Amino acid sequence: MGVVGERIDDDSGFAAPRPPSLRLGLTEGIRGTLRMGTLPLAMPWLSLAPRGQAHGVLVLPGLLAGDPSTHVMRRYLHHLGHLAWGWRLGRNIGPSSAILDGMVDVLGALADRTGQPVSVIGWSLGGIYARELARLHSGQIRQVITLGSPFNMVDARQSRADPVFRRRAHLHDVSRVPSREQVAQPIPVPSTAVYSRRDGIVAWQSCIAPESALHQNVEVRCAHLGFGVDPATLWLLADRLAQPRRPEQRQPFRPPTLLRQLYPTR
Repeated sequence: MGVVGERIDDDSGFAAPRPPSLRLGLTEGIRGTLRMGTLPLAMPWLSLAPRGQAHGVLVLPGLLAGDPSTHVMRRYLHHLGHLAWGWRLGRNIGPSSAILDGMVDVLGALADRTGQPVSVIGWSLGGIYARELARLHSGQIRQVITLGSPFNMVDARQSRADPVFRRRAHLHDVSRVPSREQVAQPIPVPSTAVYSRRDGIVAWQSCIAPESALHQNVEVRCAHLGFGVDPATLWLLADRLAQPRRPEQRQPFRPPTLLRQLYPTR
């Protein structure tokens, strides 16, 4: 599943067919855990984040993860007033028929419950699902936010998770899995790609796309396993969810002055 082609450490966004450094990969777990430890200190200012119009938010987990992995994120979004649902489909084993059909059912149920289009947040593989849902069911989706999702991958070597994904290929409905070229195509709803140059699982270059009136890339500083508990990412989610429903009324993400250091500018 995948992204762009480039040279590592090149700011052009043109991605090389290799994964992040081994150092980043080996420290993923500890870095994600340490980032979660910053949440208590961050909650006072996170509680001041924009709220906007409350609406339904569907949160899709990464490969081999389930709803427990997105609990902190969803709890924060509930605190802001949104109706945040997990996907309720157990562990994410890849695009099986049950998962592909189940996501459509959950999306429809949440849209019916709220009576309006739903924002969809997808972490890693979940972000690729979110974009494909938007491609097929744009009328039910308000916007898509991807967290470290390699939707623009050009080579499997850009992801350390690819061997794990391939080992479960016999469970996947390959007749419904789009090609890398199809996955990388723009989607018809507003989208935000959140990425980190400190990602130790997927090459950050595979997680971004050319910016447009409907798409923006935003960099944060966290491990791949830390997106769901990273204060800067949580603030960004609040800001994007607070944007008006009509695409022409949306504004690009610009962090408040006091938080600018949390969002690297390249």
